[in-house]
Amino acid sequence: MQIALNSAPRKALVITVGVMLTVLYVGVAARLFIASLFADRADLASLRSAVRFDPGNAAYHDHLGRYFAMVAREPERSIEPFRAAVQINPHAARYWFDLASAYQVLGDVSNQSWALQRAVKTDPTTPDVAWEAANLYLAQGADEKALQEFRVVLENDPSLADFAIRYCWRIRPDADELLRNVVPSKPAALVAFLNFLIEKEQIGATEKVWAALVTSREAFALDRVYQYFNFLIDHKQVDEARLVWQQAAARFGLSSYLPSTNNLIVNGDFHLDVLNGGFDWQYQKLQSVALTLDPSDFHGGHRSLLIAFDGPGVTEAGIRQYIAVQPGTTYDFSAYYKNGTIEGAGGPHFTIEDAYAKTILYDSDELKETGFWKSAAGEFTTGNDCRLLLLHIRRIPEGSPIRGKLWVDDFRLWAKEMVAKDLGAQDKDR
Repeated sequence: MQIALNSAPRKALVITVGVMLTVLYVGVAARLFIASLFADRADLASLRSAVRFDPGNAAYHDHLGRYFAMVAREPERSIEPFRAAVQINPHAARYWFDLASAYQVLGDVSNQSWALQRAVKTDPTTPDVAWEAANLYLAQGADEKALQEFRVVLENDPSLADFAIRYCWRIRPDADELLRNVVPSKPAALVAFLNFLIEKEQIGATEKVWAALVTSREAFALDRVYQYFNFLIDHKQVDEARLVWQQAAARFGLSSYLPSTNNLIVNGDFHLDVLNGGFDWQYQKLQSVALTLDPSDFHGGHRSLLIAFDGPGVTEAGIRQYIAVQPGTTYDFSAYYKNGTIEGAGGPHFTIEDAYAKTILYDSDELKETGFWKSAAGEFTTGNDCRLLLLHIRRIPEGSPIRGKLWVDDFRLWAKEMVAKDLGAQDKDR
């Protein structure tokens, strides 16, 4: 529809209406602008002025309530502005939390619970909302509700998982119940729980959490396997460590890193990458020692381990491997080595010892004075309590300067009695 402006009165009417609308708009904008200026100040008079100039702004009412609650320490006066904020905008969980906190200070449990329920209902899956709700429920003594809110946190925010787990354990120090009702089957939450239980040295509980973690479908980092493996080894849980390594091999495609009856030493010819964890070789950076995989010189495979010594303070090469064995069993060991000129008193040795008792079961001659590949071999029997061996290369005597290069390759360890039984079985088959 078109309005003809062919007369002076009509033109005047349109201009008048336009001016009035402009004045009205400018007035509203000015009020809002003035209100924002007052809201930026922290004093009571300014906050009241902000509410007066823009009474429909829920944030200004909430700021006023916070002033009464936190600055003036008059929580009873904060109720009215907080309630005004939630009436204007009932979809903001923050305003409901502020109202709930005020009721908590006043000891009004009924209204606190009502406000908390509204906050959670308003935003049920946001981690920050769940976190605050959980803490308010804790302060109220509503442990079950707090645990369910911590579950929301664990499901949605991995960065808060460690803190949430600690709160959950304080409420309910029961791994079975937490796994069943609180900790979701997500790697971030399960890893946080596992790390916490490792810290608390809760061995039995860690096994249950690991079982849940390894059966979860989502990915998790391999270094978590190494961490848990080392925890088990440190606590003499050799059988569980073997199980963990087998499960990790299946999960991460590491079947080549499993020991076999023919050779209990993993990656003995260094044809695989060194994992620095589990039952593969583990290494550490030591002063005056450098470790390198050398594809230019090897005994039987495609590369060897080159150990370069250069300086004082050398006690060992910094390369080692744990080997799970059976007690009271005879084992054969062999390895090959080659070196250039090694200067210094004594020299390196292949050493195998009981990982816990520290009893040396095999110690080779000095690995010196040979420019060609040479075998070092021997036989030993594990003690009645021996379940784990440590293979490493130590320097005797310790500490004095040593310089030179040593190549090592083709490590093998097998149970002599088991091999004999296998050969006997083959003869019967023939």
